[in-house]
Amino acid sequence: MSKSATKGVLLVQLGTPDAPTTPDVRKYLTEFLMDPRVIDIPYLGRTLLVKGVIVPKRAPQSAATYRTIWDKETGSPLMYYSVLQRDLLQEELGAEYHVELAMRYQNPSIASALKKMEGMMLDSIRVIPLFPQYASATSGSVIDKVMEVMRSWQYFPQLSFVSNYCDDEEMCETFARHGRKFDLDYYDHILFSYHGLPVRQLGKVDPTGQLSCPDAGCDRCKVEKNNFCYLSQCYATSRAIAAKLGISEEQYTVCFQSRLGKTPWIQPYTSDTLHDLAAKGVKKLLVFSPAFVSDCIETLDEIQVEYANEFKELGGEEVAMVESLNDDPQWIGVLKKLALG
Repeated sequence: MSKSATKGVLLVQLGTPDAPTTPDVRKYLTEFLMDPRVIDIPYLGRTLLVKGVIVPKRAPQSAATYRTIWDKETGSPLMYYSVLQRDLLQEELGAEYHVELAMRYQNPSIASALKKMEGMMLDSIRVIPLFPQYASATSGSVIDKVMEVMRSWQYFPQLSFVSNYCDDEEMCETFARHGRKFDLDYYDHILFSYHGLPVRQLGKVDPTGQLSCPDAGCDRCKVEKNNFCYLSQCYATSRAIAAKLGISEEQYTVCFQSRLGKTPWIQPYTSDTLHDLAAKGVKKLLVFSPAFVSDCIETLDEIQVEYANEFKELGGEEVAMVESLNDDPQWIGVLKKLALG
């Protein structure tokens, strides 16, 4: 912490358990899924669903999965890369800035990070959710929590938020450059796999209530109707990366992973896409996951293990994963640009 800092930057990632144990994973999942922006149903129903059904079943399973990706020295991959991003951004910004890292769920909490910043009497605080595409359940929840915590402050520095950076040129170039480490001609098809959302959450971003989304959503809202449509922002990211790679729309598919529950989520689902491609004789897949700026359980296990095994059982041969942005200097440059506004 620099005594001369007058400006603050708060980076906020989703979160990770403190340890890969069932009790710690249970705490993490409960806090995460009880957020009304994540499971947007009335409190009583949400409580019964989360605490009575989802968490008791998933906590032991998720703990076992976390143990497979947990490093004995560095711990959670998500935390490891997030700390690196914080420290590297601090180096880039210099002594005038103070950079804090928080997790929306679990530790370090948004409240604890802001408590440190409150005592510094900063002139300004810039909040950067580490989610390129806006969704109420991610960036919206971060912004909501920051405002809730700061409500009790007796003074208010200039406060600003980064809503999204889904088609930032340098970010998309970083993803593309990571993709160019592979021989693109070797692969039969490319997937851009994003974290999914219930379809009902897409239309909720329209305060007029006039935006009605079809069952699978659409890919044009960002252009035609609503700049805050998560689905359309995912397509915008994919188009930008594909353009930099020089690949056509026929060479890639946008799909959505991590579905939870039986209500309709935005489609196509990644699992269904694997089935469709395998049925067409596709053998080798290259996968980008541009909703995640750090490698985490969704990239290291869900794609590289779960989906890879599923694809091979369907007759496929290979699923290769493009690494996330992690500590890439060009990505740190993007964070610096976002921090400077």
